[in-house]
Amino acid sequence: MEIYKKQTLAETFSVYFDSRMIKILLLGAISGFPWVIIGSSLSLWLKEDGLSRSTIGWAGLIFAVYAFNYLWAPIIDRIRIPWLTNKIGHRRGWIVLMQTIILMSLIFWSVINPTTNLALVISIGLIIAIASATQDITVDALRIEQIGENEGKSMQAGAAMAVVGWWTGYKLGGVVALTSAEFFQNFGFENYWQITFLVLGVVIIACNIGLMFVHESSQTGRKEAQSEFDKIIEAKLTSKTNKNANLFAKYFTWIAGTVAGPIVSFFKKNGFNIAIAILAFIFLFKIGEAFLGRMSVIFYKEIGFTKTDIALYSKGLGWLTTVIFTLLGGLFAIRSGVIKAMFVSGILMASTNLLFSLLAWSGKSELLFAIAVIFDDMAAAFATVAFVAFISMLVDRTYTATQYALLASIGTAGRTTLASSSGALVDWLNGDWGVFFIITAIMVIPSLIFLYMIRHKLSLND
Repeated sequence: MEIYKKQTLAETFSVYFDSRMIKILLLGAISGFPWVIIGSSLSLWLKEDGLSRSTIGWAGLIFAVYAFNYLWAPIIDRIRIPWLTNKIGHRRGWIVLMQTIILMSLIFWSVINPTTNLALVISIGLIIAIASATQDITVDALRIEQIGENEGKSMQAGAAMAVVGWWTGYKLGGVVALTSAEFFQNFGFENYWQITFLVLGVVIIACNIGLMFVHESSQTGRKEAQSEFDKIIEAKLTSKTNKNANLFAKYFTWIAGTVAGPIVSFFKKNGFNIAIAILAFIFLFKIGEAFLGRMSVIFYKEIGFTKTDIALYSKGLGWLTTVIFTLLGGLFAIRSGVIKAMFVSGILMASTNLLFSLLAWSGKSELLFAIAVIFDDMAAAFATVAFVAFISMLVDRTYTATQYALLASIGTAGRTTLASSSGALVDWLNGDWGVFFIITAIMVIPSLIFLYMIRHKLSLND
């Protein structure tokens, strides 16, 4: 009989001191920063130019591209970018290309007035969203590939560090954006948001410099596994007597291997019924959080908080809380298992949303604002690290980018397509923010039902 000694808390925490975790932290920050640009910054820019809540909410439909990036993820897994791939690697080449597109888009925004060019502003926002969603495909793949396939505890710790990085990019990026906008506004610049976008462009450049320190592993094993799947398809299609048919078979093989391979692999590993239940859970899990997040900055503004207040409490204080509780959430997932962590974080998300109802009914209160932000970020940190670890453990390393993008996109589909109606829902409730936040708390329940149904049937390296 083998006897296993349970690790002490200190031994469990030591996994965070792995040098790979710093690189994963940076990758998370690169992924999270664009959400500041098309989230908080764009929303406040439109709000302060006099646009309605509904318009701002529907403008958030640009986030829907994150729900569909799996459609071009197979291309990212296979297509090499001329020159860049040879110089800095497959994954990093794609990231640098997308970062360059985001930088150019910020420069375009810096010379546009949203009141007279709303369609153009939203179109550029859509370009940023597409570039960011494409970048996320490679960021997530590069992050997963930093950890060995059988390093379960390191994968969960890596998920925690990725979440810390994401929120660092999002929260501290928000501090930079909001404080810069307030600074330039107080100095009398009418185009203070346009100037702020140039400041954010400098952050993009800094991220690209840091990316060069992230190691990219060899692609040999992945290519060989993909080729084996291609050969199976080609053998079924190739005719020894018809050269044209053979040529067609090779073309079709590449398409089928690129697109169908990751999907076939996922359903084969989990079985059809479990796979569908997994997808339903992923789709529904963070809808309530997304409804709250989409309208939160508008809510803060309407009850009387300034951009500096929002930067201090929601971004600065929120970042510190998120970092602490993401690391604790990672430890909890390692010691208790990722499934239990999902249940706990789901219940926390629903509960903390109710604090915003109290804030709405009590009126402007800095103390209650701080409490609501702390507990909401605590719940979001637990939920995100568990969620990232969960889908990271589900992917097949042969199709890392595509499968992770597919699963993450399904989660994003719920958060973006449905949450785009958040502004309309507040208007339908006649601005009753308290009831709105209660509804967001209820939204988490269906996902937990799906998770409960499949909890014993999941095969995870946990």
